[in-house]
Amino acid sequence: MLTRPRLSGLTVAPDGSLLVVGVATPAPDGARYRTALWSVDPAGSAAPRQLTRSAAGESAAAFLPGGDLLFTSARPDPDAAPDSPEPPAALWRLPRSGGEAELLLAPSAGIRGVWTAAEADVVVVAAEVHLAASTLEDDAAREQARRDAHVTARLYEPDEYPVRFWDRWLGPREPALWVLDLGAEADAEVADAVEGGVDAEREGAADAERDADPGGRVRLLARGAGLRDTGVALSPDGSTVVTTWARTGPRRSPDDLVTDLVAIDVASGQRRVLADDGRSYGAPSVSPDGSEVVCIAADQGAPDRTPDHTLVLVPLPDAETERLAKPRDLTPGWDRWPDAPTWTADGGAVLCTADDHGHAPVFRVDTVSREVVRLTTDGAYQDLAVPASGSGGRAGFALRSTVATAPHPVALDLDAQEQQPVALPSPGGDDPADTRVERITTTAPDGAEVGSWLVLPVARGKQADTGGRSGAEVADAPGEAATTSSEPLPLVVLLHGGPLGSWNAWHWRWNPHVWAAEGYAVLLPDPALSTGYGRAWIERGWGRWGQAPYTDVMAAVEHVAARPDIDADRVAAGGGSFGGYLANWIAGQTDRFRAIITHASLWSLPGFHGTTDLGLFWEREFGDPYLDPARYLDSSPHLHVGRITTPMLVIHGELDVRVPISEGVTLWTDLVRHGVAARFLYFPDEHHWVLKPQHARLWYETVLAFLDEHLRELPFERPALL
Repeated sequence: MLTRPRLSGLTVAPDGSLLVVGVATPAPDGARYRTALWSVDPAGSAAPRQLTRSAAGESAAAFLPGGDLLFTSARPDPDAAPDSPEPPAALWRLPRSGGEAELLLAPSAGIRGVWTAAEADVVVVAAEVHLAASTLEDDAAREQARRDAHVTARLYEPDEYPVRFWDRWLGPREPALWVLDLGAEADAEVADAVEGGVDAEREGAADAERDADPGGRVRLLARGAGLRDTGVALSPDGSTVVTTWARTGPRRSPDDLVTDLVAIDVASGQRRVLADDGRSYGAPSVSPDGSEVVCIAADQGAPDRTPDHTLVLVPLPDAETERLAKPRDLTPGWDRWPDAPTWTADGGAVLCTADDHGHAPVFRVDTVSREVVRLTTDGAYQDLAVPASGSGGRAGFALRSTVATAPHPVALDLDAQEQQPVALPSPGGDDPADTRVERITTTAPDGAEVGSWLVLPVARGKQADTGGRSGAEVADAPGEAATTSSEPLPLVVLLHGGPLGSWNAWHWRWNPHVWAAEGYAVLLPDPALSTGYGRAWIERGWGRWGQAPYTDVMAAVEHVAARPDIDADRVAAGGGSFGGYLANWIAGQTDRFRAIITHASLWSLPGFHGTTDLGLFWEREFGDPYLDPARYLDSSPHLHVGRITTPMLVIHGELDVRVPISEGVTLWTDLVRHGVAARFLYFPDEHHWVLKPQHARLWYETVLAFLDEHLRELPFERPALL
């Protein structure tokens, strides 16, 4: 599983003639994953073909209107000096006609995103820039000066909250968008005017190994903290950039964490606000005629109100329009959360995905009637891609996965309802053939119906019915008991993170098939707070994490444990992030489980608020911990440590700033102080997720050894490298 190719980032050529997808595999040293770009035939006739090869890898593929392919890579410039340092991610172009890739842009901060226009050779890239710098060359010189002085310090102002995000400290650079016009003539006069003295800066930074802007065609479009973690889209003609813009200024309450929608004129850099009604906007996409923007509008909620997401249409006016129309709700009354909106080629409808009862299907929303139609029956979809022309405008493409099948490319008929899409030849590997997946429904104490997936090993000598598809199969109803022996199976319960999430897709880090291959049954419950079951389902656990989410899980466990193929006395639980929180809470409420694994987990909710990267965000659900600490204390696992008797494996990464390492250390220390048999697996150079292949292997080896110790009464087999 660790060496299997991992697909992501599907994109389609404008004429629909070619699909490109990123394929990640472990690097030869096993210390990281390396992504290459592969072509996939949209017609399904030709075999996939590798397009790029380099030690650094490639990603962020995007097509130009003529079919040339842009991508980012930290590969060295062929013209650089032999002793050049390892470069950051730069922008490259691979001609449609073939040949070698050409270096287009090499900011010293690296490139974090690439967007192209459908009908013009206009490209927008995200690349951070030092506060006082105005050109890429100036930025490179300032960064070099810091390095030469061995300075790493950063200074933050009151309006720069947050100062950390997920796995890193922010700054000293700020986010910026740069526009690159590949259709313009790069004459010296225009280049000098745009860059403001590029040649002089180059002379002052003579030891810079790569020209940041080889063609002299890039200019700064927008900058500021408001662009952090932004969504970007271009109008088809490349004249307008639509982006989200976080409100800046001192952030003293959750209401200050709002993201507006803005339009930036590419020629002048003038910014106009399109929507600023207190909701947070995201995932913009401009219509094929350039007149409207579809995006997600999110009410982030409050302690007395659950969040809600909807699709909206926002007019994209020309520069002469003074009065802007309000956003129009496309999905009123639809009790699902749309995601990743994408226009059909004719502009008459919008495609999106949404979690729905253990799946994440594709939906089509008519922009006039607002009718929502489900296009696919099952599975989870990502990277929806629709060609601007070709295929009669009715074909779409995506990556599809399920709990049982890894992401793979498929073709969709945008007119068909409740369809099974056509699987295309994939550069990925085979799906697991030794497991069976069943859909389970359980009644919770309050009468709510809890949905779960149950993953079982396939019985010896009996292959799962694959219905013509390779690998493990998803069954919607319980099937014949499937065990690898006559003995009932030990059960492992995996708790998803979020908490606003769902077990509906393939998971690389918490992959149930790894446990099933070792002879375990694996239960994947979607308790209260899970998405895909309506807003009322979230409300059952909103601000009360230790109540309905806990009782829902326990109801699902007892329901499955009553099966004849499950050993009710050998049950363990584990999860990461919120799933780790829930594992901690379970440990303090019951001794039902023989072992518990808790990864990157919340332990003390009052203390967590001040150390996480986005403490204000948590106030939306729990309120101010100083003025109203009751909600935090009522759901905090640390207050129940004296009741914990179950052996626990605590796992945490030093670089995690979403759930800081202090949570894991405090948890393990408290367990040891109270006499609990607890182990602590610590990763000094991992963050919220364990991403390095060699560490992922150690993670699985340690977890499986811990489970074997407590569910099979085997001696703990400490991994050799630990």
